[in-house]
Amino acid sequence: MIVHPAFTVEPWCVRATTLDLHVLAQTESVFALSNGHIGWRGNLDEGEPNGLPGSYLNGVWEEHPLPYAEAGYGYPESGQAVINVINGKLIRLLVDDEPFDVRYGQLHAHEQELDLQAGVLRRRVEWTSPVGRTVRVTSVRLVSLVQRAVAAVAYDVEVLDATARVVVQSELVANETLPPSDGDPRGAASLTAPLQSEAHSCHDAWAELVHCTRRSGLRVGCAMDHVVEGPSVQRDCESYPDLARVTVTAQLSPGQRLRLVKFVAYGWSGERSLPGVRAQVAGALTAARASGWDGMVAEQRRYLDDFWDRADVELDGDAEIQQAVRFALFHVLQAGVRAEGRAIPGKGLTGPGYDGHTFWDSETFVLPVLTYTSPEAAAHALRWRHATLQPALQRAAQLGKRGAAFPWRTIAGQECSAYWPAGTAAFHINADIADAVIRYQRATGDDEFEQTVGLDLLVHTARLWRSLGHHDGAGRFRIEGVTGPDEYSAIADNNVYTNLMAQQNLRVAADTAHRYPARARELGVDEEETAQWRDAADAMYVPYDDALGVHPQAEGFTRHQEWDFANTGPEQYPLLLHFPYFDLYRRQVVKQADLVLAMQLRGDAFTNDQKARNFDYYERITVRDSSLSACTQAVMAAEVGHLGLAYDYLGEAALMDLDNLEHNTRDGLHIASLAGTWLALVAGLGGMRHHDDGVLGFAPRLPDAITRLAFNLFLRHQRLRVEITRDQTRYVLGDGDPMDITHHGHPARVSAGKPVELPMPTIVEPPPPAQPQGRAPAPRHGCPPK
Repeated sequence: MIVHPAFTVEPWCVRATTLDLHVLAQTESVFALSNGHIGWRGNLDEGEPNGLPGSYLNGVWEEHPLPYAEAGYGYPESGQAVINVINGKLIRLLVDDEPFDVRYGQLHAHEQELDLQAGVLRRRVEWTSPVGRTVRVTSVRLVSLVQRAVAAVAYDVEVLDATARVVVQSELVANETLPPSDGDPRGAASLTAPLQSEAHSCHDAWAELVHCTRRSGLRVGCAMDHVVEGPSVQRDCESYPDLARVTVTAQLSPGQRLRLVKFVAYGWSGERSLPGVRAQVAGALTAARASGWDGMVAEQRRYLDDFWDRADVELDGDAEIQQAVRFALFHVLQAGVRAEGRAIPGKGLTGPGYDGHTFWDSETFVLPVLTYTSPEAAAHALRWRHATLQPALQRAAQLGKRGAAFPWRTIAGQECSAYWPAGTAAFHINADIADAVIRYQRATGDDEFEQTVGLDLLVHTARLWRSLGHHDGAGRFRIEGVTGPDEYSAIADNNVYTNLMAQQNLRVAADTAHRYPARARELGVDEEETAQWRDAADAMYVPYDDALGVHPQAEGFTRHQEWDFANTGPEQYPLLLHFPYFDLYRRQVVKQADLVLAMQLRGDAFTNDQKARNFDYYERITVRDSSLSACTQAVMAAEVGHLGLAYDYLGEAALMDLDNLEHNTRDGLHIASLAGTWLALVAGLGGMRHHDDGVLGFAPRLPDAITRLAFNLFLRHQRLRVEITRDQTRYVLGDGDPMDITHHGHPARVSAGKPVELPMPTIVEPPPPAQPQGRAPAPRHGCPPK
């Protein structure tokens, strides 16, 4: 979309200078506002036209059956899907009885701006009605990062040419009609009218609706209140089971303005009574009214000023990537910062894609960003996983295993994947959760977290690996019949990524249990069990193909027949929509980085030569039919010296949604790919690795187009700033004790007030690797500021 002429490249906002209804659904995702609890898609204020209406509450879902042509033991019986809850952002306008609709009359100007510093969506419109009345409409929309349950809209109408009667209708609407599914399996289940009315009322400028989901039994409340300014204003209100409306009427002369500020509060619960939810919503609404519009805008700006001071990434040489990384960080923040006890869905709260489920994306791609920029949000996400431990334990028991089997996709903690090979068999989710716990602990030193939530998660995930794998006759520990990150290979033996991540899980679980013996005993852990974990880790089988000099993605993978890329047309990607999984599973074709991701996360398990050979081998068979791949390929391309290629992959990860590269941004943003923009810059071009001993290592290197890169990392309450140029890297430490780091493998110590400047080594790029025909990333050449 950023290549669309309506969209500008600016450092601190995303702006559309005209309205193009052909990309309306994508625009609604890009302009979505959220705080991790409430999500509002960037629909037009008046609600119509729309690409996909969307108002979401994190954790509010409806149950639906999972039909099978032939049932099997252990198959999940029901699914969970995010629902479009009560729409509180609707504000309709009539000018002399003509509804304001951009499809009618004459639209003179239309601009939308997502302000990444203020955290608001602005809209400016000039429109002449079919009967010739011209008005200027401006609105500012906000989902509060400070007041978790509250969103607000300021809506102004000004008559420009002649006196007119203006009617503004502010609404709450439940059970909106949604467009039919397009059949893409990455989309959402279609649920019709999932909400049942329990209460509705209104008085003066206040109204509420309370509903309950039909099957999952979740109670949802929404209320609105208003502040109105304008000449000779009249107000009215009405409520019905699925609609509440406050109507404001004024006679405006040219130059006069009607201003309506709408405060909206949401609440939900699976336990609280109807009076309890109503009281919750009323309390949040009262607090918002007390803050007032100006107060909410000011506190939003202060919150984001603090965030950008911690998290901003600056670069010179490519204005598109500068805009894109800030857009990415803003949406990653929105997805997780106030989730507080809830998951971070794959689409955040920007759309219904993937039914609103959370995957391993959260722990592997999103939590690294939050861990080093907003660690409290990372802790909340891990506490949510801990809160779902009971269904994970039950799932493992159902499968005949010990420990916990965390779900491949879920909202509330139960497995919702109806396809076993790409669902239950992807046991690596356990190790991904453990990896996130380990990373968080290294970065924060949060001992209280480690001996409670952290130890619980590490112990129960380690138990699964010991139960799932076995020692063979040669003494090797094998984990068979699993699916790794690459979903074009399934039910494989000894997937290298899974085995190496499980190895780390087992070792750290044993070490952590040793540090907290009393807590470990409460979990039933004894020395014999930890010894078994260590034995399994030490004997973990990691396949290697001696003939080719590379690691097979899984045992036997390099002996599979290669995919016929030459006879696969561009219209046949993604392959999953055009070929049976049977064909994909038995060929050498990789949907997304798998072995390459293992080299990023477990770089200690590979030599430099192995990394280079492995990267070249898998580059030629990886088609990137997943948005999760480009950022990982960027990181490892940079490490092995392919800086131009790393830059190209950075561009793909960064522009995944702004350019709609996967053609499904309409269903919501790709939060993991957005987080991957940070990873490609910080872990890729910055070469950041966090070693087992807790020391941060850096191996910075810049492609030709980027002349400067700067970012901050928070480690144990200290801020380390890294500023990279062509000639040197400058490390600046805030207050606190000195910090030990490594720079291209050489140790250095940084002290507060004493920046360390270290030279950049010369990087000789190896010959470019081969790639599948037509699947190379788009080449980047930098984008200078406009």
